[in-house]
Amino acid sequence: MSIADFLNAPCPTPKTLPAAEIEGPARFFNRELSWLAFNWRVLEEAMNPRVPLLERLRFISISSGNLDEFYTVRVAGLRELAQEGNVTPAADGRSPVEQLKLINANARQLMTQQQAAWNGVRAELEGEGITVVTRKDLSDSDTAYLCDVFLSQVFPVLSPLAIDPAHPFPFIPNEGIALAIQLKRDRDGRVLQALLPIPGQIDRFVSLKTSAGGARFLPLEELLLLNITALFPGYKLTGSCMFRVLRDSDLEVEEEAEDLVREFETALKRRRRGEVVRLQISEGAPDKLASEIIEEMHVSGDEVVEVSGMIGLVSLKELVRDDRPDLLWRSFTPRVPERVQDHDGDMFAAISQKDMLLHHPYETFDMVIRFLAQAARDPNVVAIKQTLYRTSNDSPIVAALCEAAENGKSVTALVELKARFDEAANIRQSRKLERAGAHVVYGFINYKTHAKISVVVRREGEKLVTYTHYGTGNYHPITARIYTDLSLFTNDAALGRDATKVFNYIGGYAEPEALENLSISPLMMKTTLIDGIRAEAAHARAGKPAMIWAKMNSVIEPDVIDALYEASQAGVEIDLVIRGICGLRPGIKGLSETIRVKSIVGRFLEHSRIVCFGNGYGLPAKKARVYISSADWMGRNLNRRVETLVECTNPTVKAQIVSQIMAANLADVAQSWVLQPDGTYQRPDLTEIENPFNCHRFFMENPSLSGRGSAGAKDVPELTHSDD
Repeated sequence: MSIADFLNAPCPTPKTLPAAEIEGPARFFNRELSWLAFNWRVLEEAMNPRVPLLERLRFISISSGNLDEFYTVRVAGLRELAQEGNVTPAADGRSPVEQLKLINANARQLMTQQQAAWNGVRAELEGEGITVVTRKDLSDSDTAYLCDVFLSQVFPVLSPLAIDPAHPFPFIPNEGIALAIQLKRDRDGRVLQALLPIPGQIDRFVSLKTSAGGARFLPLEELLLLNITALFPGYKLTGSCMFRVLRDSDLEVEEEAEDLVREFETALKRRRRGEVVRLQISEGAPDKLASEIIEEMHVSGDEVVEVSGMIGLVSLKELVRDDRPDLLWRSFTPRVPERVQDHDGDMFAAISQKDMLLHHPYETFDMVIRFLAQAARDPNVVAIKQTLYRTSNDSPIVAALCEAAENGKSVTALVELKARFDEAANIRQSRKLERAGAHVVYGFINYKTHAKISVVVRREGEKLVTYTHYGTGNYHPITARIYTDLSLFTNDAALGRDATKVFNYIGGYAEPEALENLSISPLMMKTTLIDGIRAEAAHARAGKPAMIWAKMNSVIEPDVIDALYEASQAGVEIDLVIRGICGLRPGIKGLSETIRVKSIVGRFLEHSRIVCFGNGYGLPAKKARVYISSADWMGRNLNRRVETLVECTNPTVKAQIVSQIMAANLADVAQSWVLQPDGTYQRPDLTEIENPFNCHRFFMENPSLSGRGSAGAKDVPELTHSDD
């Protein structure tokens, strides 16, 4: 399918709603149910025969991990509201209690389907010689080998815990798994109940010896049951079950905290002991054992989930082995931009030639690291400013900043302590930076700083030149291998001034005035977006071409959605690529007939944020207004975070975004799901399509426009190029 085919394809058949619903809460989809729909799409990839077998296993693990986080954050928050008697409805009109009921029913179906997916993949893995066995499948030689493994690698870190009045029920941390057992003493028949918490520091699966080409794995809980007599001499096992705990993981930080780092360290300890929001327990567990666990965990009703199958499916990622490349995605090496190669790796020289947009992971994130590493060692660089929201534990970004500070450069690092689940890592990074001599700031207490900005000030002759990097994704070299994101490098003076003003705002609370090419939240980004949408509506009413293309993770902000509805009613053609949550209902007669929404779920995680306005000329067009952003269209991003919306003015960068990246995303068929007016997602029947277009494969095989040195637009495949 070409981009023209896609744009000429009809919208889903419009659905008619009563006028009251068009104007009321029914015009929005529920945020939580929309997120669950996304996780269903992730799980569908585990059952997609076009996906390599071990990658399908990875999708089961991802879906399970996603659901865990959903419970520890979103469900935990709704649960707290419900317990407080809060009846304030969400945008779709549902109260916290009503949402929890729907979430519970949907999530239980999802967990059942996750087990079915695992059973299906497990059977196919056996056909490939990869087997997950139980203790009943072991030979004598296996048992002898596993006895050595148990004594040398497991036994030293185990802590068997009896459950009786003298031994209070132990604390099980968030995501903790434990094996609960019933035992009978041989000499007198005395009954003993005990727990074996499974250490998170040990792999969930033990590799067994096998013939060449094959692989066998035994779950750790099976190894424990195999060695019960070594743990409890003189006892016989009479019953057992597994259980897993999820706890409320949201952090509460005092707004008047005198020491923000110390306050977060205290809050992290509280998180570990949060209330249980979900207890998974083996189906068929001994009644007395199950009752004891449920009572001690202080859970009941919907908070208890009986699992028929494996508990803790997130651990399946351990079975994704590198030694079976035939069962993985084919290897892919990210490209180094030709323009950087033409300048012998000199990032400043490449950027000075003209603005450069890199499309990760197709173009290597190493260029971002090189940008900072070169700055750290360049004697002409006088200052570096950097935001850090999420990064890796052994971060080359932090290492470069430390080196720069140690080399005497002025280094300012904005470290966001409120990056959920990365708080502890960010505290460690901030202390490392401070020891190196960098100036570390933590931004606002009420707002998260989610903007992705790096500024390098370099002395060139008699003047100071500012080189700026604006990103749509985190400065995280590991996730940059699988997340699709954009990196804009520029030495445009206006964008440099804008970036500096943002740092002044975060560090000194002084609201920036007269931003030139940048809009930021929470100050003006929402207004900028709505003004852009309304401008397209005005073009439509004036009879001019009116189009909006946008791509992001989530769209849920009611005011933005209502602006899109108004634009649709004016005749604006709107195409949205929304990976995850979408509160907008497309294809509703009289409300959103001209809006199409699709979600791409495939090899890479779609993460970039883009918005393109036709500006009275349509799309793709040279006179379109094109932006990249760190923000999704959600209330938290537009109202409670520091985010950036950068207008791209360089013609090549604009062409790359509109005529290549957005065009290919819209043309994708192989990995796309189309949102229907009733909230369901449908994907095309690929058996009826010859060579369905896959945008991930396209980007892997075709170089981007920006950063190509002497190569130009004429070299890009016809799909992506417009002579408009």
